[in-house]
Amino acid sequence: MKNYSAFEIIGPKMIGPSSSHTAGAARLGRIAGKIANYDIKKVKFILHGSFSKTYKGHGTDRALMAGILGMRESDEELKNSLKIAEEKGIDFEFIEDDLGEVHPNTVKFHIEKSNGEEIQLIGSSIGGGNIKIIEINGLRLEFTGQYPTIITRHLDYPGIIAKITKILAYYKINIAFMSVYRQDKGQDAFMVIETDNKLEPKLIEYMKNSIEDIKNIYLINSI
Repeated sequence: MKNYSAFEIIGPKMIGPSSSHTAGAARLGRIAGKIANYDIKKVKFILHGSFSKTYKGHGTDRALMAGILGMRESDEELKNSLKIAEEKGIDFEFIEDDLGEVHPNTVKFHIEKSNGEEIQLIGSSIGGGNIKIIEINGLRLEFTGQYPTIITRHLDYPGIIAKITKILAYYKINIAFMSVYRQDKGQDAFMVIETDNKLEPKLIEYMKNSIEDIKNIYLINSI
Protein backbone atom coordinates (compact mmCIF):
# COMPACT_ATOMS: atom_id res chain seq x y z
CA MET A 1 0.00 0.00 0.00
CA LYS A 2 1.38 3.39 -0.96
CA ASN A 3 2.19 5.93 1.75
CA TYR A 4 0.99 9.46 0.94
CA SER A 5 2.64 12.62 2.18
CA ALA A 6 0.68 15.50 3.67
CA PHE A 7 1.70 17.54 0.61
CA GLU A 8 0.01 15.02 -1.71
CA ILE A 9 -3.18 14.99 0.38
CA ILE A 10 -3.54 18.69 1.22
CA GLY A 11 -1.77 20.06 -1.85
CA PRO A 12 0.41 23.15 -2.24
CA LYS A 13 -0.50 26.71 -1.30
CA MET A 14 -1.84 28.10 -4.54
CA ILE A 15 -4.24 30.29 -6.47
CA GLY A 16 -6.68 28.24 -8.56
CA PRO A 17 -8.82 25.10 -8.33
CA SER A 18 -6.40 22.27 -9.13
CA SER A 19 -2.94 21.29 -7.91
CA SER A 20 -2.30 19.49 -11.19
CA HIS A 21 -3.83 22.04 -13.58
CA THR A 22 -2.75 25.25 -11.85
CA ALA A 23 0.01 24.71 -9.26
CA GLY A 24 1.81 22.12 -11.39
CA ALA A 25 1.29 24.21 -14.51
CA ALA A 26 2.79 27.29 -12.84
CA ARG A 27 5.84 25.27 -11.79
CA LEU A 28 6.29 23.93 -15.31
CA GLY A 29 6.11 27.47 -16.64
CA ARG A 30 8.64 28.66 -14.07
CA ILE A 31 11.16 25.99 -15.13
CA ALA A 32 10.68 27.01 -18.76
CA GLY A 33 11.13 30.66 -17.77
CA LYS A 34 14.32 29.88 -15.82
CA ILE A 35 15.81 27.96 -18.74
CA ALA A 36 15.07 30.97 -20.98
CA ASN A 37 16.45 33.34 -18.30
CA TYR A 38 13.00 34.98 -18.38
CA ASP A 39 13.96 36.54 -21.73
CA ILE A 40 10.83 35.70 -23.70
CA LYS A 41 9.65 37.36 -26.90
CA LYS A 42 7.21 34.68 -28.06
CA VAL A 43 5.86 31.49 -26.55
CA LYS A 44 3.56 28.77 -27.82
CA PHE A 45 2.00 26.40 -25.30
CA ILE A 46 1.16 23.05 -26.94
CA LEU A 47 -1.39 21.44 -24.61
CA HIS A 48 -1.93 17.68 -24.44
CA GLY A 49 -4.62 15.45 -22.95
CA SER A 50 -6.62 16.88 -20.07
CA PHE A 51 -4.55 20.06 -20.21
CA SER A 52 -5.96 20.69 -23.68
CA LYS A 53 -9.55 19.93 -22.65
CA THR A 54 -9.86 21.98 -19.47
CA TYR A 55 -7.11 24.60 -19.61
CA LYS A 56 -9.46 27.60 -19.65
CA GLY A 57 -11.83 26.39 -16.94
CA HIS A 58 -9.02 25.30 -14.59
CA GLY A 59 -6.84 28.34 -15.24
CA THR A 60 -4.02 26.26 -16.73
CA ASP A 61 -3.40 28.91 -19.37
CA ARG A 62 -2.99 31.64 -16.74
CA ALA A 63 -0.88 29.39 -14.53
CA LEU A 64 1.51 28.46 -17.35
CA MET A 65 1.93 32.10 -18.28
CA ALA A 66 2.38 33.11 -14.64
CA GLY A 67 5.23 30.61 -14.36
CA ILE A 68 6.83 31.91 -17.55
CA LEU A 69 6.75 35.37 -15.96
CA GLY A 70 8.42 34.04 -12.80
CA MET A 71 5.35 34.02 -10.55
CA ARG A 72 4.78 31.35 -7.94
CA GLU A 73 1.57 29.36 -7.80
CA SER A 74 0.48 31.34 -4.71
CA ASP A 75 0.90 34.75 -6.37
CA GLU A 76 -2.33 36.79 -6.34
CA GLU A 77 -1.41 38.17 -9.77
CA LEU A 78 -1.54 34.71 -11.34
CA LYS A 79 -5.12 35.34 -12.46
CA ASN A 80 -3.94 38.43 -14.39
CA SER A 81 -0.91 36.79 -16.02
CA LEU A 82 -2.24 36.86 -19.59
CA LYS A 83 -2.92 40.59 -19.36
CA ILE A 84 0.51 41.19 -17.78
CA ALA A 85 2.17 39.23 -20.62
CA GLU A 86 0.36 41.36 -23.19
CA GLU A 87 1.51 44.52 -21.41
CA LYS A 88 5.09 43.23 -21.55
CA GLY A 89 4.76 42.69 -25.30
CA ILE A 90 5.01 38.90 -25.14
CA ASP A 91 3.38 37.18 -28.13
CA PHE A 92 1.69 33.97 -26.94
CA GLU A 93 -0.60 31.24 -28.21
CA PHE A 94 -2.28 28.16 -26.72
CA ILE A 95 -2.63 25.18 -29.07
CA GLU A 96 -4.43 21.88 -28.43
CA ASP A 97 -2.55 18.88 -29.82
CA ASP A 98 -1.60 15.23 -29.24
CA LEU A 99 1.97 14.84 -27.94
CA GLY A 100 1.91 11.05 -28.02
CA GLU A 101 2.50 8.59 -25.17
CA VAL A 102 2.96 11.07 -22.34
CA HIS A 103 1.13 11.96 -19.12
CA PRO A 104 -2.33 13.52 -19.73
CA ASN A 105 -1.25 16.79 -18.07
CA THR A 106 1.59 17.61 -20.45
CA VAL A 107 2.65 20.80 -22.17
CA LYS A 108 5.28 21.59 -24.78
CA PHE A 109 6.78 25.09 -24.68
CA HIS A 110 8.10 26.75 -27.83
CA ILE A 111 9.98 29.84 -26.65
CA GLU A 112 11.68 32.49 -28.76
CA LYS A 113 14.07 34.79 -26.91
CA SER A 114 14.80 38.40 -27.84
CA ASN A 115 18.02 37.37 -29.64
CA GLY A 116 16.14 34.85 -31.81
CA GLU A 117 17.30 31.78 -29.87
CA GLU A 118 14.61 29.11 -29.64
CA ILE A 119 14.01 26.76 -26.72
CA GLN A 120 11.66 23.79 -26.70
CA LEU A 121 10.75 22.02 -23.49
CA ILE A 122 8.21 19.32 -22.59
CA GLY A 123 6.98 18.76 -19.05
CA SER A 124 4.16 17.04 -17.18
CA SER A 125 2.18 17.87 -14.06
CA ILE A 126 1.96 14.51 -12.31
CA GLY A 127 -0.26 15.29 -9.30
CA GLY A 128 -0.19 17.24 -6.05
CA GLY A 129 1.67 20.09 -7.72
CA ASN A 130 4.59 17.78 -8.58
CA ILE A 131 6.13 17.96 -12.04
CA LYS A 132 8.73 16.37 -14.24
CA ILE A 133 10.57 17.69 -17.29
CA ILE A 134 10.97 15.03 -19.98
CA GLU A 135 12.54 16.81 -22.95
CA ILE A 136 14.68 19.88 -23.73
CA ASN A 137 15.38 20.90 -27.33
CA GLY A 138 14.47 17.46 -28.67
CA LEU A 139 16.61 15.47 -26.23
CA ARG A 140 14.82 13.13 -23.84
CA LEU A 141 15.78 13.48 -20.18
CA GLU A 142 14.07 13.62 -16.80
CA PHE A 143 14.21 15.80 -13.70
CA THR A 144 11.70 17.14 -11.20
CA GLY A 145 13.02 20.52 -10.05
CA GLN A 146 12.78 19.41 -6.42
CA TYR A 147 16.53 19.87 -5.95
CA PRO A 148 18.85 22.68 -7.01
CA THR A 149 19.71 21.58 -10.54
CA ILE A 150 22.38 22.28 -13.14
CA ILE A 151 21.72 21.22 -16.71
CA THR A 152 24.66 21.34 -19.11
CA ARG A 153 24.57 21.03 -22.87
CA HIS A 154 28.06 20.01 -23.86
CA LEU A 155 30.13 18.20 -26.47
CA ASP A 156 30.27 14.48 -25.75
CA TYR A 157 33.91 13.35 -25.30
CA PRO A 158 35.97 11.50 -22.67
CA GLY A 159 36.80 13.61 -19.62
CA ILE A 160 34.26 16.40 -19.86
CA ILE A 161 32.08 14.96 -17.09
CA ALA A 162 35.14 14.81 -14.83
CA LYS A 163 35.90 18.49 -15.59
CA ILE A 164 32.39 19.51 -14.56
CA THR A 165 32.28 17.43 -11.37
CA LYS A 166 35.77 18.63 -10.37
CA ILE A 167 34.48 22.22 -10.35
CA LEU A 168 31.50 21.19 -8.24
CA ALA A 169 33.83 19.47 -5.77
CA TYR A 170 35.99 22.60 -5.61
CA TYR A 171 32.91 24.63 -4.64
CA LYS A 172 31.94 21.90 -2.12
CA ILE A 173 28.73 21.06 -3.96
CA ASN A 174 27.39 17.61 -3.07
CA ILE A 175 25.75 15.75 -5.95
CA ALA A 176 22.48 14.04 -5.00
CA PHE A 177 21.63 12.63 -8.44
CA MET A 178 23.32 12.83 -11.83
CA SER A 179 22.24 11.61 -15.27
CA VAL A 180 23.80 11.97 -18.71
CA TYR A 181 21.77 11.92 -21.94
CA ARG A 182 22.93 11.95 -25.54
CA GLN A 183 21.60 11.28 -29.01
CA ASP A 184 24.82 10.22 -30.81
CA LYS A 185 28.39 9.53 -29.74
CA GLY A 186 30.62 12.58 -30.03
CA GLN A 187 27.71 15.00 -30.55
CA ASP A 188 25.77 17.17 -28.14
CA ALA A 189 24.88 15.68 -24.76
CA PHE A 190 22.97 16.89 -21.71
CA MET A 191 23.91 16.29 -18.10
CA VAL A 192 21.39 16.82 -15.29
CA ILE A 193 23.01 17.31 -11.88
CA GLU A 194 20.72 17.62 -8.85
CA THR A 195 22.51 18.80 -5.72
CA ASP A 196 22.07 19.18 -1.97
CA ASN A 197 23.37 22.75 -2.07
CA LYS A 198 22.00 26.01 -3.38
CA LEU A 199 23.86 26.91 -6.54
CA GLU A 200 25.37 30.37 -6.98
CA PRO A 201 25.38 32.08 -10.39
CA LYS A 202 29.16 32.70 -10.01
CA LEU A 203 29.72 28.94 -10.10
CA ILE A 204 27.86 28.74 -13.40
CA GLU A 205 29.89 31.61 -14.85
CA TYR A 206 33.13 29.97 -13.74
CA MET A 207 32.08 26.68 -15.33
CA LYS A 208 31.18 28.41 -18.59
CA ASN A 209 34.52 30.24 -18.70
CA SER A 210 36.60 27.20 -17.69
CA ILE A 211 35.17 24.55 -20.04
CA GLU A 212 34.90 25.77 -23.61
CA ASP A 213 32.97 22.74 -24.83
CA ILE A 214 29.99 23.59 -22.63
CA LYS A 215 27.49 25.20 -25.01
CA ASN A 216 24.78 26.09 -22.48
CA ILE A 217 24.25 25.84 -18.74
CA TYR A 218 20.85 26.15 -17.11
CA LEU A 219 20.52 26.81 -13.39
CA ILE A 220 17.34 25.93 -11.49
CA ASN A 221 17.65 26.54 -7.78
CA SER A 222 14.02 26.08 -6.79
CA ILE A 223 10.52 25.99 -8.22
